[in-house]
Amino acid sequence: MFDKILIANRGEIACRVIKTCRRLGIRTVAVYSAADANARHVALADEAWLLGPAKPAESYLRADRIIEVARASGAQAVHPGYGFLSENAEFAEALAAAGLVFIGPPAASIRAMGSKSAAKSLMETAEVPLVPGYHGADQDLELLKREARRIGFPVLIKASAGGGGKGMKVVTQESELEPQLLSARREAKAGFGDEQLLIEKYLERPRHIEIQVFADGHDHCVYLFERDCSVQRRHQKVIEEAPAPGMDPARRRAMGEAACKAAQAIGYRGAGTVEFIADSDGTFYFMEMNTRLQVEHPVTEMISGQDLVEWQLRVAAGEPLPLAQEQLAIHGHAFEARIYAEDPDRDFLPAIGRLHHLRTPAESAHVRIDTGVREGDEVSPYYDPMIAKLIVWDEDRERALARLRGALADYQVVGVTTNLRFLSSLAAHPAFIAGDVHTGFIAQHQAALLPPRAAISDRVLALATLAELLRAEQAATVRAAHSADPHSPWHASDGWRMNCDNHHVFHFRDGERELAVTAHYRRDGYLLELPGGELLARADSTADGELFADLDGVRLRATLVRRGDELSVISSDGTQTLTLHDPLAAAMDGEEHGGGLNAPMPGAIVAVLVEPGALVAKDQPLVIMEAMKMEHTITAPRAGVVAAVHYAVGEQVSDGAELLTLADAD
Repeated sequence: MFDKILIANRGEIACRVIKTCRRLGIRTVAVYSAADANARHVALADEAWLLGPAKPAESYLRADRIIEVARASGAQAVHPGYGFLSENAEFAEALAAAGLVFIGPPAASIRAMGSKSAAKSLMETAEVPLVPGYHGADQDLELLKREARRIGFPVLIKASAGGGGKGMKVVTQESELEPQLLSARREAKAGFGDEQLLIEKYLERPRHIEIQVFADGHDHCVYLFERDCSVQRRHQKVIEEAPAPGMDPARRRAMGEAACKAAQAIGYRGAGTVEFIADSDGTFYFMEMNTRLQVEHPVTEMISGQDLVEWQLRVAAGEPLPLAQEQLAIHGHAFEARIYAEDPDRDFLPAIGRLHHLRTPAESAHVRIDTGVREGDEVSPYYDPMIAKLIVWDEDRERALARLRGALADYQVVGVTTNLRFLSSLAAHPAFIAGDVHTGFIAQHQAALLPPRAAISDRVLALATLAELLRAEQAATVRAAHSADPHSPWHASDGWRMNCDNHHVFHFRDGERELAVTAHYRRDGYLLELPGGELLARADSTADGELFADLDGVRLRATLVRRGDELSVISSDGTQTLTLHDPLAAAMDGEEHGGGLNAPMPGAIVAVLVEPGALVAKDQPLVIMEAMKMEHTITAPRAGVVAAVHYAVGEQVSDGAELLTLADAD
């Protein structure tokens, strides 16, 4: 076994590898970019070395620099995690040339599966079932269009060299085909340096089922059962589970044996995942093989009782697989929910910001959290916006799902928009509870999963008001303690007024809605005048912002987080954010803004589709920008004329930058 390894990655996977290495007594070397100088994986490792600036191309993708650090630090092997250089055959070869062990498959295996087109040809020879499609080397645009027509719409366009949903487009009719082919090429080129595409028949209600395989250098190969990854947005997984609902033993064995056949066909070694698409009748087809550890590997660990990172280390060190196929068994059920900084209400657009407040459910035998961030960390535009993976386990699917709903309710994030509310809706949806999952699940149930945000309730308003009243009391106590006369009536916060009712009016804003709450001071609390009526209230708070309230005899607990004028109330109603509003100040700042179209986040311009003076219709595409490895199309919010275009193709733009100006047509 190794004494010391380098982890050529960041975030939660780097922290995950460090955890196993600590248990095995293996020292770890972390690498980091300038943006990650204070990251969690840097703090957890035994030592950490700076690679370069924030951009991945200048840091985490610098194979030469990583090898230099590995040799200088005395590491014997390199674990690539996933993403970055994990499926880079040249990196694996360069490590071997430098006398270092790559904790992954042979370079030849990576190459064999690195091209989806070549992989499908190999699988065809190995008699692994394939989806009808085109995966040839000829990439002429007209040929691709003819092949799509031959296959029949809808079709799925995929980047041959990629994964993670990048360069993947669903085309339902011929009029969409050419622009989607061109967009997929751009994303593939930007994400993987290879613009080759393949086209497949798009199955309408398929399930995405993947098999975890493991092979060693002693001619052993096993499968550690399946994971259902059908629930996806932007062709990226959201919730994964193991085992797959409705899977019978015969089908599990058939898929597992097909996966092992695929791995053995390319002389595989280490951890790999063979992904299948399964039709409603149970027929399954090979999609691709990921020659690395998967993001969702924890659900397999939870149901099998095995540490897959330990297996990787042992196999890379030349040991045989720890267990044979007949020694592996499924116990219980597990779910993994990916908690992202993103806005589900804006087509899951990635978000950036600082994690001002972060509280997680308690970890146990039933709840596991894999994360690379801590409270105060920043979600930057340079890397994947995943905050954490929440993994739960129990004896069966029903109980595991109840665990998931409870853990999601206990997860608190303030400072950046997240998908927590969406995940909770998904985990509570009747079709998901019934196991009726497929890759179009989110689109089918979008109205239920993404309902309009409800107006702030009186209960939340009451909690916000109580928090502000307690904050005022605490501030008065502090002033009194620092005063020459701590008993002066000027330090009192009991609401006493001469010749008038003792009350205070609080003004809040919920989006465009303005709300006022009047708090009348009473001997044992407050009488609150709320939009829906009056109630008696009192509360106590703790130093970390937890509030214990009594609203007309109903006891509630909530967490209050204040950032400037924003007050986030985290309660059984979810997380609701109000703005403390000063009507007088707002009236004095009545400047109107409009006419501009702004960048939703930092990124680069990849296409400008209009010129100054052009007449445009509502929803017409105007600019395409690339951010967080995905393309985002900026469309016209209304009909008008393009008055000015402020950026050219290739230019970097900051969050909120005005991309172009749209004027009224008349």
